[in-house]
Amino acid sequence: MAVQYYEGVGRRKQSTARVRIMSGSGNFVVNGKALQEYFPRVGDKEHVLSPLVTTGESKEQLDITVLVKGGGVTGQTDAVKLGLARALTKMVPDHQPILRKAGLLTRDPREKERKKPGLKRARKAPTYTKR
Repeated sequence: MAVQYYEGVGRRKQSTARVRIMSGSGNFVVNGKALQEYFPRVGDKEHVLSPLVTTGESKEQLDITVLVKGGGVTGQTDAVKLGLARALTKMVPDHQPILRKAGLLTRDPREKERKKPGLKRARKAPTYTKR
C-alpha cells in the first residue's frame, strides 16, 4: 500500500518547490537535507514554517519532504512557504480562509525585469556627461 500524502507546488521568482506532507514524526527534508541545514540563514526556518504556525498544525506529527529547484535563497524559501500552504489546504480544507487571510496562498507575481537596449540594467541608464 502506498503512503497517503498531500502535495502542493509553490513558485517564486525562478524557484519551484514541490512540497509533500504525510503523517509522521516531524521530519522536514529539503532536497535530501534537514531544513536547518538547507536554509541556514537567520529567520528562513521561521519564514518557511509560517503556514504551520498560522494554522496551528503540529510539525511533530507531520513528515514534510520538499524538492526545490532554481533561483536563489529568498525565492526558494518563498516557494517552499507557498507550496506548504497549498499542501495544507489540500490536507485540511478548513485551513484555507485562515491561510488566505494571512496572505500565504497568494503567489508573488514579481519577476526580474528584462534589460533594455542602451541601458545598463532594466532601468539604470549610463551616467550622463555634458562634454
